[in-house]
Parts: sequence; C-alpha cells; structure tokens
Amino acid sequence: MKFVAFERTLQGTGASRRLRNAQKVPGIVYGAGEPAMIELDHNALFFALKKETFHSTVLEMELKGKSEQVILRDYQMHAFKPIVMHVDFQRVDATTKITKKVPLHFINEENSPAVKTDKCLVNHVVTDLLVQCLASQLPEFIEVDLGNLQKGQSLHVDDVKLPSGAKVVTHGKKNPVIVSVSTQAAEEEAAPAPVVAAPAPAPGKGKKDEKQNKK
Repeated sequence: MKFVAFERTLQGTGASRRLRNAQKVPGIVYGAGEPAMIELDHNALFFALKKETFHSTVLEMELKGKSEQVILRDYQMHAFKPIVMHVDFQRVDATTKITKKVPLHFINEENSPAVKTDKCLVNHVVTDLLVQCLASQLPEFIEVDLGNLQKGQSLHVDDVKLPSGAKVVTHGKKNPVIVSVSTQAAEEEAAPAPVVAAPAPAPGKGKKDEKQNKK
C-alpha cells in the first residue's frame, strides 16, 4: 500500500495546531538513519487507518520524490472528535526484524461440527497475535481454520499455522487460548418454555358462578 508524505519544517505545539487547522497531520519517521519530520493529508490518512492492511503490512511511503518502506508504529486520535492528531512510522528493509500485531482471519466456523451439529457458541478469545519476523516476511493476516472444531474443544497458539520465519510473542504465557467453544447456545435452545400459571379467580366469583349455574 502506497501513500504520500511531505517534509515538515516547523515544529512545536503552535505549528502542529496550524497544520491540523489546514487539514494536515504531523508525523515522524524514524529508524535506519535520521528521523524525518513529515506531514500528511488528514482525510487520506483517516480513511487509510480504517483499512486493515495499513496496520499490518509494509507500506511504501513517497517523500521528496523518493520511496521508502515503512510500517505504522503508532497514531493518536482526538479524545472525542474523529481527528488524527499524530502518526509515527518506522523505516524498514528486508533485513529489519520487527515485532508487530497481525490480525487473525477465522474461516469455516459455520461448517464446524461444534456449530453445525452441536449448535455451540464459538468465542474468539483474541483477534490478533504479536508476531516477530523479518519485515519482508510480515504476513498481512494469519488464517485460522475452524472447520474441524469440536464441542468442548479449544484452539491454542501452537495450533495456528504460522508463515515461514514468523514466531508468536506471548510475553511468558505458555500456549494461550485463541478460540474456545461454549455450549451456551445449545443449552438456550433446549431449555423448556416457562410454564405460566393460570390467574387465581377473584374472591367470591366461584360461588357466584355456581349459583348462576344452579338457576
């Protein structure tokens, strides 16, 4: 994915405020050399941030007529307005080792025995994994096939097929769960309908009806 950045010469709070008033976003590019102060078109960046690939792939940044490979490292949004306040990028090349969150794409869930046969509820415990690899090996996403998921089964990190050269960073957690199966959905369907008791007759009404029947 490609985007265009422009060199930013002015710094400071006042300069950043003027940039935002002009529909620009201040940013920085660091790594592999001197940091570069940049600015980007706000609307183009705002809509790019809505795309999954902008967060999880190596990007091509055009700056001063030259192209550089970068990854998105951080961005800040306004507390309550849909405004991007600042953005950080890191320069990378094929030999740069990076650690970055990669989204999980779950497939075939509806065809699994757990869902199709046993009417279970599948819980996506996590939706992304922190992956360490070379920048050239960074996957756009990791596919998790749930087609064989059974009732009472859980999938763990070790069950996920990773791209070549990539490993998951778990920060000391041993083989954490990424998907679990609950029988809640099946139990709710099987639960009997509640019995509604007939309302009690009003006091004296029963005797009055008996008298009317005798007449």
